[in-house]
Amino acid sequence: METALSIPVQFTPSASAEIIRLMNEPDFDSNKKLRVGVKGGGCSGMTYILEFDEMKPNDETYQTEIFSFIMDKSHAIYLIGMEVNWEGGLNSRGFTFKNPNASSTCGCGTSFAV
Repeated sequence: METALSIPVQFTPSASAEIIRLMNEPDFDSNKKLRVGVKGGGCSGMTYILEFDEMKPNDETYQTEIFSFIMDKSHAIYLIGMEVNWEGGLNSRGFTFKNPNASSTCGCGTSFAV
């Protein structure tokens, strides 16, 4: 029996729409899944990962209402409760991250400290 995993990261409707748009591109590699995570670096110590990648041994799969994503099990402590948004305006374009676990963030919005 499989257990449904609680989704640690939420996606706004605009972020979900942009992810689906990217997945529907003609050259999209359907063997890859959306990866959400963190890595060391950036001006505040850690940087968000949002990319399409192959499944790795330490990954968990999560299912939203629209798509699934993968995340390294160890990254959940940094990302639980985070909201991913897509801004498509002229002044601000791209994915943004609202993370309640971040003690500080930098001006670029993609780097944080815990």
